Amino acid sequence: MDVKEITTLDNRTWNKQELLTEMADDKFYYDYLGVNALSSSSIKKLLDSPKAYEDSLIKTSGKIIPAFEFGWLFHTAILEPHVYEKQHFVDIKSRNTNVFKEALSEHGRVFTYKERDEVERLAEAFYNNSMAMELMENTKKEVPAIENLFEIPFRGKADVLGDGYIIDLKTTGNINKFEYSAREYKYGCQAYIYCKLFNVDYRDFTFIAIDKTTATIGFYGISERSYYDGERDVEQAVMIYNEFFVNKNRDVFDYQIEGEI
Repeated sequence: MDVKEITTLDNRTWNKQELLTEMADDKFYYDYLGVNALSSSSIKKLLDSPKAYEDSLIKTSGKIIPAFEFGWLFHTAILEPHVYEKQHFVDIKSRNTNVFKEALSEHGRVFTYKERDEVERLAEAFYNNSMAMELMENTKKEVPAIENLFEIPFRGKADVLGDGYIIDLKTTGNINKFEYSAREYKYGCQAYIYCKLFNVDYRDFTFIAIDKTTATIGFYGISERSYYDGERDVEQAVMIYNEFFVNKNRDVFDYQIEGEI
């Protein structure tokens, strides 16, 4: 699997090491490779429908999803403290104010004091968990990788890469329902992709989830069934991608689901 060159979806051929260097830049990783490589998030879109994937490629400048922003802020607090320290916070109760919008226009990314306090409360709980701290020792953070899976380039960034293991951090609204939401959001696909990208056994992949309300931490391994379900889903999504976006045998509006209820 360790190829020296990667051809992205725009048919541009890259030296793999040069591409990995470029992937350290978030703008390149999310903007360019967000369109020109597949990922665990694009797999979910493809499985929803080809139209959902196509719509995801359309730039939605200015559209902010607070839950995603909160998750990103928590990740930086744990994985990239130097990035967290550079964030801009404003003392307001709601994002729907002129003060927030003005700050957003000036700084590009802004958070409220309440969001900061919530993230720091969760980060404190995380740092005080001995198992989490043990797993985080002597690891690399935000490590990019790109490989061909089913002859298609896939990108990914390991939140935490240890010696032969991967940790992915998640925030959740209810830790007691995390296993159900993991299936809904197809985290098995992410586990499969990342294990392939980093050459890690699925038994060495762990999700660490933290409840946004109670700050309870959960550790979730990957079952054999989830891993191979993830492989099946990824392969199916690649087939959809090839049919609608490479071979263009059908229009995205011709995609349909049939069944009985």
